Amino acid sequence: MILQAHLHSLCLLMLYLATGYGQEGKFSGPLKPMTFSIYEGQEPNQIIFQFKANPPAVTFELTGETDNIFKIEREGLLYYTRTLDRETRSTHNLQVATLDANGAIVEGPVPITIEVKDVNDNRPTFLQSKYEASVRQNSRPGKPFLYVNATDLDDPATPNGQLSYQIVIQLPMINDVMYFQINNKTGAISLTREGSQELNPAKNPSYNLVISVKDMGGQSENSFSDTTSVDIIVTENIWKAPEPVEMVENSTDPHPIKITQVQWNDPGAQYSLVDKEKLPRFPFSIDQEGDIYVTQPLDREEKDAYVFYAVAKDEYGKPLSYPLEIHVKVEDINDNPPTCPSPVTVFEVQENERLGNSIGTLTAHDRDEENTANSLLNYRIVEQTPKLPMDGLFLIQTYAGMLQLAKQSLKKQDTPQYNLTIEVSDKDFKTLCFVQINVIDINDQIPIFEKSDYGNLTLAEDTNVGSTILTIQATDADEPFTGSSKILYHIIKGDSEGRLGVDTDPHTNTGYVIIKKPLDFETAAVSNIVFKAENPEPLVFGVTYNESSFAKFTLFVTDVNEAPEFSQYVFQAKVSEDVAIGTKVGNVTAKDPEGLDISYSLRGDTRGWLKIDHVTGEIFSVAPLDREAGSPYRVQVVATEVGGSSLSSVSQFHLILTDVNDNPPRLAKDYTDLFFCHPLSAPGSLIFEATDDDQHSFRGPHFTFSVASESLQNDWQVSKINGTHARLSTRHTDFEEREYVVLIRINDGGRPPLESIVSLPVTFCSCGEGSCFRPAGHQPGIPTVGMAVGILLTTLLVIGIILAVVFIRMKKDKGKDNVESAQASEVKPLRS
Repeated sequence: MILQAHLHSLCLLMLYLATGYGQEGKFSGPLKPMTFSIYEGQEPNQIIFQFKANPPAVTFELTGETDNIFKIEREGLLYYTRTLDRETRSTHNLQVATLDANGAIVEGPVPITIEVKDVNDNRPTFLQSKYEASVRQNSRPGKPFLYVNATDLDDPATPNGQLSYQIVIQLPMINDVMYFQINNKTGAISLTREGSQELNPAKNPSYNLVISVKDMGGQSENSFSDTTSVDIIVTENIWKAPEPVEMVENSTDPHPIKITQVQWNDPGAQYSLVDKEKLPRFPFSIDQEGDIYVTQPLDREEKDAYVFYAVAKDEYGKPLSYPLEIHVKVEDINDNPPTCPSPVTVFEVQENERLGNSIGTLTAHDRDEENTANSLLNYRIVEQTPKLPMDGLFLIQTYAGMLQLAKQSLKKQDTPQYNLTIEVSDKDFKTLCFVQINVIDINDQIPIFEKSDYGNLTLAEDTNVGSTILTIQATDADEPFTGSSKILYHIIKGDSEGRLGVDTDPHTNTGYVIIKKPLDFETAAVSNIVFKAENPEPLVFGVTYNESSFAKFTLFVTDVNEAPEFSQYVFQAKVSEDVAIGTKVGNVTAKDPEGLDISYSLRGDTRGWLKIDHVTGEIFSVAPLDREAGSPYRVQVVATEVGGSSLSSVSQFHLILTDVNDNPPRLAKDYTDLFFCHPLSAPGSLIFEATDDDQHSFRGPHFTFSVASESLQNDWQVSKINGTHARLSTRHTDFEEREYVVLIRINDGGRPPLESIVSLPVTFCSCGEGSCFRPAGHQPGIPTVGMAVGILLTTLLVIGIILAVVFIRMKKDKGKDNVESAQASEVKPLRS
C-alpha cells in the first residue's frame, strides 16, 4: 500500500512537471487563503495547485467539505479525483494545514475555497405538463391571466439558467393572427390587441397553446428546451356598455337617481367616471357597486345629451379593460315660451301690392326640442294699429308665420305705417311679437344707366382675381332707400364662365365690376359684356325694364405666355418587372395654352431604365427593370414649349413594378456560430431561417427544405417548421469533435420555382457557459511541445533514481518515510 501511494504521488509529480506546473511563481506558492474556480464536468485527477511547506513541516493535511473528491499529497499537490457537479455542491470550503514529522500542525489550517463554475448541463422543466386557464373576451391587452413556470438547475446568474418563454403554436389560428402573447422572461400570458378585440366565445369557446421554454436566454441554437400545453376557455365579457339612457329634464324627484349600471367580470373592481368633455358641471356619479346616478336635475336646453365613460380599475389603480361609453339623452318637456326674432320686425309693402302677396315672414323661436309638440308654434294677429281704412287688412299663416294682404291694396297717403301685435303660442305658453309694416311708394320707375356704353377695357390675362376693373352707375327715381329704388346689377351676356361679378354699394347704388375667376386669352380674348340693372321689388303692372336699364362694355384680354399644362399632376403605370426592353410602359400628356408644340423629356431617371418620345410623351423601357431595386420607380417628366419663351412645367411619373419570381432563396443571416456540445448525449437540432428578395403575399414565403447531398442524409435531416424556418437535426450522436459543412437545398415554390443550395457550418466542440472552448495559442510560461518532451525524458530519469533511493531507504528505515518537501515558488491557480 505504501508503494502504491508513492507511485501515485510520483505519477502526479510527473504530470505536474510535464505540464509546466513546476515553474516557480506560476502554479505553486506558500500556504495562504486562496480561491479556485473550476468548471463542473471536467475530467478527474486534475491538479489544482501545489502548496509550499516551510520546515519543520514535512506533509500536508486537507479537511473540510472534501466530499472524498479533493485530495492533497504529502508534497502539497492539491487535486480532485472525481468530476465536479455544481448542482450537488457549488462551493467547497476546505482547510489545508502543514504538519511536522510527528503530526503536529506547523501552519494553518488556512481556508481554501473551490468554486464550481456552471456549464449548461441541465434542461429547463415546466412545473406542469399541462395548464388550464380562462380569460374574458375583451380583456385588457397585456394584462396577464396565467403564468407558466419552469425551473432549471443551472446557475441562474449565468445564461445557462436564464429562461426564455415563447408561444410556438396557437390553435385555432384565425387569419394568421396571434390572439395571445407571453412575456418571455416571466411566463405571463395575456391577450394581444387583436385578441382583446376578436375573441368571441360564441365562435371559438376554447384555444390551445403550446409554450416552449429555452435556457441560455433563448439566444443560442444549442440551448435546451421543454414544452407544455395550455388549455384556455374564453368566457363571455359582462363588462359591456349599457343601453342609452333617456332622462326627463328638470325632474322634481329626489336626487341622486340611479339611471343605469355597469359591472366588471370579477368582484373587487374600483369604478370611476371620466368626463372627456371637461364640463363645468358634471351631474353624474358612480358607486363601488357600479351603479350610475344623476346627481341633479338636467336641462335639455343647456345640454341635450351627455357622453362619458365608466372605468374599472384593480386595487393598484391600473385599468382592468377599456372604458365603457355611457350615453344619456335628456328628454324635453315644454318649459320654454316662444321668443320673438327682434323687439320689432320691420317689413315693406308697395302701395299697389296685390291681395294675397307675401309681405314677409315672422319667424319666432322656441328652445324646446325641434319637431315636437313642445316647439310647434301658432301665429295669430291680435291687434292692428291703426285700423284704417279698416281692421283686418292683414292675415298671417297659422303655422308658417307668413304675412299677406287680406282685403285691399294700401295707399301711403292714407297710412304710411301699420303696427301689428301677433300672438305666438305653443301648447302651454304664449308670447306677443310686434311687427311694423311700412307702406312704400310703388315701384313704377326703372333703373337708368348714366351711360349705355362703357367703351373698351384691355387687361392682361394674369390680372389678379379680386381686382376692380370698372365702375358703373344707374339711378332710380322711386322712394330712396326702399326696395323700389335699390339697384342690383347682373351680367346677362358675354360671360358664360362667370369670370366677372358686380358688387353694389347700398348707399349710392354704384356698381363695382370685379374679377371672380382668372381671365384666359386662349378661350376668351374678346368679351362683349352686357349689364342689367334691376330692383329687388317687382315693377308695377304695365311697367317693364327697357334699354335704359342695360349697359355694355368690351373686354379685351391680352396674352401672357404660359407654361404647358399637364393633364394630371401624377401619372401612374404598372408593368411586370420582366417586360422586354423597348416595351411601352406608360405615357403622359400636356398642352400649351398658346397652342405651341411641346417637347417631352425625363428628369431623375437615376437607373437609366426609361426613355420618352419627345413628341408623343410615350415612355418606354430601355434596360431590364428590377422591382427589388426600387418600386415604384419615380421620375419627373418635363414638358417644354417649342418656340416662344421655352417655358416648361413638371409632372411626376410613377412606374409600379409587379414582382416575378427571380430571386433564389438564401439564408437570412450568416450562420457562423452554430455548434453542438461534444460529445452528444442525444440527437440534437438547430434552427435556421431562409429568405429571398421577392415580394410575398400577406401569408409570407413558403420555402421547402431538404438535405442537398445523399452522403449527408445518413447523418443529418431537415424538417420544416413554417414557411421561413427549418430545423436541422442529427440522426445519431457519433460525431467527431470538428466542423461539419451541411448542404441544404431550399426551394421557394414560386412560378417558376427557384432553389439554391446553401452551406451551414456546424461545429462539434467542448462547451462551457454555453459556448465552445477554442484551442488557445502558445502563451508565456507554458512549455512548447519540444520542451515538454525534454522535460518528460528528464523526469523519467529522475523518477528512476528516486525509485532506487526509495527501495533502499525502505529497507534501512523499516518503512520510515523521510522525503523532503520539494521547493516551488508561487504560481497562479489552474483555471480549466
